[in-house]
Order: sequence, then structure tokens, then C-alpha cells
Amino acid sequence: MRTVGTSAAAPALWGTTYLVTTELLPAHRPLLAGTLRALPAGLLLLGLVSVFARRRAPVGRSRPGASILPGGAWWWRAPLLGTLNIGVFFALLFVAAYRLPGGVAAVVGAVGPFVVAGIAFVLLGERPAGRTLVAAAIGVGGVALLVLRSSVALDPVGLLAAAGGTVVMSLGTVLGRRWGTPAGFDRKATALLALTGWQLTAGGLLLLPVALLVEGPPPALTALNLTGYGYLSIVGTAFAYVLWFRGVTSLAPARVTVLALLSPAVAALLGWAVLGQALSAGQVVGFAAVLGAVVLGTSTPGGATSPGIRPGAGRFGHHDVAPRPATSGV
Repeated sequence: MRTVGTSAAAPALWGTTYLVTTELLPAHRPLLAGTLRALPAGLLLLGLVSVFARRRAPVGRSRPGASILPGGAWWWRAPLLGTLNIGVFFALLFVAAYRLPGGVAAVVGAVGPFVVAGIAFVLLGERPAGRTLVAAAIGVGGVALLVLRSSVALDPVGLLAAAGGTVVMSLGTVLGRRWGTPAGFDRKATALLALTGWQLTAGGLLLLPVALLVEGPPPALTALNLTGYGYLSIVGTAFAYVLWFRGVTSLAPARVTVLALLSPAVAALLGWAVLGQALSAGQVVGFAAVLGAVVLGTSTPGGATSPGIRPGAGRFGHHDVAPRPATSGV
């Protein structure tokens, strides 16, 4: 349950994204925000890996920081995971956020546990527990009560982008579960930092040219903007994704994905507590349903790891910046 608790902190932190975005960041720069979240966070984590490797390197060892680079199969695994979990996911998320009401995008993202369960069954042979699927269904209903409004316009491109984002991150989650953490590190924590750093760096490098082409050069940033980007990069991305990928490599895929339901719930709660946004009775019921779904979906009996899957044996974390409230908030 400790792994579940630390993993749950990641989507809870992602739920702060909307508040920080609206209050501290320049408007209409979602791709810039995604790039400045992912790339500095990835480089920071790889810098920490280099420091840890140097401290533990034998006397006389050459190139003490070389272990920050992926080796073996991780040369292609890390960029692929970074593309799925960060680069493509962020880009599709932003398209959906601009073309759909935030509530619709959040509900589409909330079906992620079902998508993950299907992919995990095909790739890993893992059958999700019935209670996990029930929890996911309750969670989708809870998110709908939290964020949907009666009059919404459904844009086909936005819907495809939201669905595509859910699929690519679900695939990244399952592949991350199958491949585990890279070998060659003397501590699992260092391997996890490297894995997260590789993905964030790869995703950030993919987003950088897209942001420049679509949004142009970044504007002059104020101290308030830099504070917001710093929080999102260090706390909402580097720290949160380390916790998330720890859960991805340790827990059954459907279980860890249920935790992502917390993100829109936290976003709605902060909107009420900090921004003074009203919460209706239906939204309160939705919030309670999400919490119940998370408890039900993550309390599945059995260990934290699935039979036949050994993290680290070299086999084969909504929702970020959203310009509207009630998106998943990764």
C-alpha cells in the first residue's frame, strides 16, 4: 500500500496544474509549458543520476557520468516511452484541451483504466480484477459528475486527440510495466531516476521544435511566470513522474491507472478552495465517487506485482497543462 500511496501523490500533484497555469503562466502557450516542464525536469534528474554515479564510482573509473546515457535495449526503449508518455501525449492533450470543453477531455481520459486493462491483457496476459473494472466505471461516472456541463459542443478532431492521448499513454504505461527499470545501477532508486529522466528528456526534445513552430519564440517571462514553470517542472513533473513511474513499474497497470482519476478531482477541489468556484451537489457526489473508486480499485488483494512480471528484468503517468478547468491536469 505504500507504493499505492506514493503513486497517488503524482496525479494529486498534476491536479494543481490548472491552478498554476491560470494564475502564474502566460496565456495561450500550452506547448511551451509542456516543453519547459519536461525538458528541464529530465535534465535535472539525469544530473542527479550523474552525481550519484560519480559518488559511487570506483577510484580511477573513467567517464564517471556515462551511466546517465541509456545502454543496451534502453537506447530505443527510453525514447519510445518518452515519446508515448510525454511527447505525443502532451501534444494530443493540448489539441484536445483547445478544441474540447475541459470536462469532455477529462471524461475521455478517465476511461484510461479500461484501455490499459485491454492492452495489458494483450501484451502481458494480465487479467484485471473485476473490482478494478468496477472501480474504473465508478470513476468515469464520478469524473463526469465533477466536470461535465449540460451544454457542450463535441469537436471530432478534439475527441480523436483526447482518445489518442489516452491510448498512447495507456500503451506507454503497459510497456513501462513490462520493461521495468534498467539494469546497471547499484540502487533501484537511481535506476528509477534515470528511467524518468530519459523519458522526460526525450519527450521534451520532441516537444521543443513543435512548440517553436506552432507558438513561435517564447515571450519575455516575468518572475511570476518563472515561479510557475519552476514549480511545474520540479514538483509537478520531475518529482511527480518519479513517483508515477515507480508505481508503473511496480503495480498492475489497471490498478495504477485508476489513481489518475484523482487529478480532475484535485483540480476541482482547488478551484473551489482557492479560486472560489462553486461546487454543486452533483459535483460533491462525483468527488466522493472518485475517491471511492480509487480506494476500491487500488485495494485489490494480491501483491503489488503481478505473477511472472519481474521489474528490472529487461522486459517488455492527466493530463498536463490545460487551458480550462476540470481537465485531468497531468
